[in-house]
Amino acid sequence: MQPLLKVDRISKTFVEGAKRVAALQSVSFEVYQDEFVCLLGPSGSGKSTLLRIIGGLISADTGQVSWRGQPIMAPHPDVGLVFQKTNLMPWRTVLQNVLLPAEVQKGQIAAADLEQAHNLIALMGLADFSNSYPRQLSGGMSQRVVLARTLLQQPQLLLMDEPFGALDALTRERLNVELLRIQRHHASTILMVTHSINEAVFMADRVLILSDGAGAIEAEIAIDLPHPRHLSMLGTARFGQLTTQIRQSLALNDELMYDELTHA
Repeated sequence: MQPLLKVDRISKTFVEGAKRVAALQSVSFEVYQDEFVCLLGPSGSGKSTLLRIIGGLISADTGQVSWRGQPIMAPHPDVGLVFQKTNLMPWRTVLQNVLLPAEVQKGQIAAADLEQAHNLIALMGLADFSNSYPRQLSGGMSQRVVLARTLLQQPQLLLMDEPFGALDALTRERLNVELLRIQRHHASTILMVTHSINEAVFMADRVLILSDGAGAIEAEIAIDLPHPRHLSMLGTARFGQLTTQIRQSLALNDELMYDELTHA
């Protein structure tokens, strides 16, 4: 099987005054159709930088990102991005926010766009909030609006940068389950950045671990939990074994340990 996404020896260095900071060093991996892959690592390991390079938002110093065999040099219509900050327009309703990509791209809203937007809003469990404004929504509801807006563009690859990081633990778990359901419904391929070991093991088919400070892939761990995933799996022996394996690969520092405990 040919990969959808190929990341080939990507390196990136930032210059801060007289100091050069190596964010990524020769990172390579592949992502295949319908996979859910998590990028896990402590702060400063280059996860978000890597996601932005893959999304075509910033360029790498060396290496290449390819989508279906073609280099990604700029944002690609097949690739959708979801960040932790929702960036909903406060003066637009839920429906209007979801329809924004179609409005920007086409200059007008077609009947098919409107129907799809309503279907996506219903899929997110927000049918009763179509005419609500962002200020009337909870954090979890706002993130679901962002997902609906992104899915309106029918991306084949979803890049997600800590999309649930600012939410409370219970809401985060519910949205983890929702995202897996949405992936099955839309047959999407997902690459998600997270700080949470539990979240990575619960969501992913594979976990790629970025090393602390070096900006390189330190380990790749296959997650063999069955699908569909249920929250009851968090208490199973196999789930515990996988989280332990990842902790050992990470050689956890205090910062990541604190982050994991606060999201437990």
